[in-house]
Amino acid sequence: MGATALLLSAALAGPAFAAGPATGGHSATRKAIEAAVQAGVPGVTATAKDAHGTWSTTAGVGDTRTGAPRSTADRYRVGSITKTFVSTVLLQLEAEGRLSLDDTVEKWLPGVVHGHGHDGSRITVRRLLNHTSGIYNYTADDDFGRTYFTKDGFFAHRYDTLTPRDLVAIAMKHEPDFKPGASWGYSNTNYVLAGMVIEKVTGHSYATEITHRIIGPLHLTATSVPGTQVTVPHPSSRAYSKLAQTATGPSYDVTKLNPSIASSAGEMISNSADLDRFYSALLRGKLLPPQQLKEMKTTVRADGIPNTRYGLGLMDTELTCGVHVWGHGGGIHGSASGAVATEDGRHALALNFNGDWAGDMDAVIDGEFC
Repeated sequence: MGATALLLSAALAGPAFAAGPATGGHSATRKAIEAAVQAGVPGVTATAKDAHGTWSTTAGVGDTRTGAPRSTADRYRVGSITKTFVSTVLLQLEAEGRLSLDDTVEKWLPGVVHGHGHDGSRITVRRLLNHTSGIYNYTADDDFGRTYFTKDGFFAHRYDTLTPRDLVAIAMKHEPDFKPGASWGYSNTNYVLAGMVIEKVTGHSYATEITHRIIGPLHLTATSVPGTQVTVPHPSSRAYSKLAQTATGPSYDVTKLNPSIASSAGEMISNSADLDRFYSALLRGKLLPPQQLKEMKTTVRADGIPNTRYGLGLMDTELTCGVHVWGHGGGIHGSASGAVATEDGRHALALNFNGDWAGDMDAVIDGEFC
């Protein structure tokens, strides 16, 4: 679900996995993954796909109690990587003529974005997707933070079910961060609303549309939209958090939680091979017509995120060596994930840390692409 919890129509055939120690082009990736574990991440799983095939590796443990290792096939909560799936569905709907990115939120969700200066009639769907709406980020609400991100709050409320309207209502208690289009500000509320727009346009939940339009056609067998299901399907590892603003102190097992608190901003589950396949297919034009892919890749400056510009649910990041990668990151309790690919979709990397307080994911991405 972005920074608060933390501080890829056609199937692509995947070659056989080569798991284990890094050789050749992946040695720097492996070194950065090992450094993340040394820095305190319990365990890491990663899969890269390029012209030479598919390479996967793990480091550290998937269960600190038993010492069981992580698996290259581990499923994990992907957090805000969900946003790219949601944006893809909305862009498909635009290509079908069922909505316009310039439609107002008020047109599709009358009365929902209202109060304390919020006005859905002045905010377009495009501004939701590129985070220029100014709508307050509900996960930044102090009460929400105490309830779901602190130790006492989390263990008392980890199984709560919240509806999308509940989440938007939290945001509406606050003033907007800025006038629509005046700046850029990452807000999970934008993508909760985007999921609600999908449901209003199609008559189906955003989960149903993602399953029908992306998961099924790409054969993403490890990917799911769990709704209120509190467990992560096997194979999977345990997820750990400090449930505090600091990286010190005890770690807690936070594997089980009701992901409705993330909704269409970050509730999905996947694995590294599926994420590689998704982003490769997306960037190679397998999911969107050229015009919609161009719109998705039309970026604005992402204030506060170095060397990064934000498109429509898709981030363009310039690495230390000058290479550009496209993708998204995601964080939710006990899980930090990243999935990126080159612009041609031919080289992709996805990885997950099963702890949310340590490790340098940027270094792993740099290691793979630089």
